[in-house]
Amino acid sequence: MPSTELTELGELTELGEARRAGAAGRPPRVGLLSFLNCRPILWGLRHSGVLSGLDLVSLSPEAAGDRLVAGGLDLGPVSLAAYLRHTDDLLLLPGLAIAAEGPVMSCSIVSRRPLHDLATPRVGLTSTSRTTVLLARFLLEERFGLTPRYFTGPPDPGALLHRGDAAVVIGDPALRVHFGGLPRQGRTLVHDTAALWTEWTGLPMVFAVWAVRREYAEQQPHTVAAVHRALLAARDRGLAELEQVSAEAAPGSGFTAAQLLSYYRTLRYGLTADGLRAIGRFGELAAGRGLVPGDWTVRRFEFGKAR
Repeated sequence: MPSTELTELGELTELGEARRAGAAGRPPRVGLLSFLNCRPILWGLRHSGVLSGLDLVSLSPEAAGDRLVAGGLDLGPVSLAAYLRHTDDLLLLPGLAIAAEGPVMSCSIVSRRPLHDLATPRVGLTSTSRTTVLLARFLLEERFGLTPRYFTGPPDPGALLHRGDAAVVIGDPALRVHFGGLPRQGRTLVHDTAALWTEWTGLPMVFAVWAVRREYAEQQPHTVAAVHRALLAARDRGLAELEQVSAEAAPGSGFTAAQLLSYYRTLRYGLTADGLRAIGRFGELAAGRGLVPGDWTVRRFEFGKAR
């Protein structure tokens, strides 16, 4: 999916009055992720007609979170790491997430040897995912008891492994690795970070949540409620038609429709009670290292109130 601003869609009956009451007469600015993992929701938006008339912007996860925090978006997806750093300013939109209960396929650690055989490995990181980088650190340092030495490089697992003992890869490169696309330079092991997290904690791994700026929710609660309902409906529409979503997403993606269908059936797009507990566990680990504020608190958007 290209990382470009999407065209404004037409008028929407459900949001008509809410939009007319919007801030400065403008439509709500809603972020979407440019990664393949958000394609079912985008497909649902395009085919259900429930979100026409909104200003939709497709961005990378980091850019979407940065713009939401800075006030350039009113609501949208945000990586878990970024959300935990800004819980004072953001309200969680209930029921929406990008998560996995077990393998996620698109966030992995690749290594030349088993992780438990690496005492002080050189581990390559990229700047394309703050949450997965933190997750990999927790796994390597706390679950496996390693003392890694990190370096930063391009999102190319082959190049990172050429310089180090292991590499953290996400997104399309990680999917290619999952489907056997890593150059064979000797033995290569693939460790799915979400699967490792679930084995360790007994919880799903939440990679991104949907949130709304607190000030916008206080000013435009009807608009936020309408957009929230529409996003849930679009998600459900996309998940009900995953074969069609996969077929339309495959051309130009570098993956077959069957591979994408397998990927989309693996992901979870809802935020469950276990998901909330997983956010708590991840937040405790991050706060313990001073990576997020120690007083972070999940506050949810609820129509008529926030808590």
